[in-house]
Amino acid sequence: MNEINKKSDKELAFLQDLFIAPDWGERFAELIDEHVKLPDEGKALYAAAGTGGHAIALQERAGKKLEMLCVDENAECLELAQAKATVTNDEVRFSQSRLDSLAAPDNHFDLVVGNASLIPTPRMRKMFSEMVRVAGPAATIALALPTASSFGEFFSIYWEALHNTGLTDHEVAVEHLITGLPTISDVEQMAEDEGLLDVTTWTRIEEFDYESGEQFLNSPLVSEFLMPAWLALVPEDMRADLSREISRLINEERHEAEFALSVKATLVVGQKAHSH
Repeated sequence: MNEINKKSDKELAFLQDLFIAPDWGERFAELIDEHVKLPDEGKALYAAAGTGGHAIALQERAGKKLEMLCVDENAECLELAQAKATVTNDEVRFSQSRLDSLAAPDNHFDLVVGNASLIPTPRMRKMFSEMVRVAGPAATIALALPTASSFGEFFSIYWEALHNTGLTDHEVAVEHLITGLPTISDVEQMAEDEGLLDVTTWTRIEEFDYESGEQFLNSPLVSEFLMPAWLALVPEDMRADLSREISRLINEERHEAEFALSVKATLVVGQKAHSH
């Protein structure tokens, strides 16, 4: 978990394409597919599009009259996405942009979709505000994200591991991780605070299974995309011991069964008012 092993944007983009999008990303994409009606024509924005697979699929479903712009913070992800779009169709455009400061004009898109499944909660709120800003009057805005009670199995083990390795000062950090995830009512309130109408949420529990503590800690989803934020408040020189203890506890608790990391995948959808 130390900085020396930190992956480059290019490596993270490949990991996202090979491991994250087809499994983790797919669970959130399915919620969008089930509950978001695509406009027949106009302009759509996909925020945090990653390596573009889901956005390209939406574009193909909508047809050529819908122009799709995909934005992501990792330019290497967009390069992979562009390569895919060139093979399938050229209707999708790609642009690097900060998610909490979108490089797009106000009131511009007929549909704005976002995948905040790997965005820290404080940034997710600003990202959502930006999605509302760039949406046109009467546009649909849809955001997929993990909500409260996600990762509960891990957080209880994390708490115990901190205790066992003498890092009790950091137990409050786990509390912040647990309480930091928004509840369904927080998400609905956020949408209403942005002035959205007809706000609706859908949620389902998704599970990711691991055969051992080692497999859990070494999986790209955990090691590169989730764990850096979870370990951020622990001193770097203590992380190796802590990781070993987490692994030991997982192996002890799973009793020969798989260790399941459960996520409460949630989609919030609302309409921008006609005059905003």
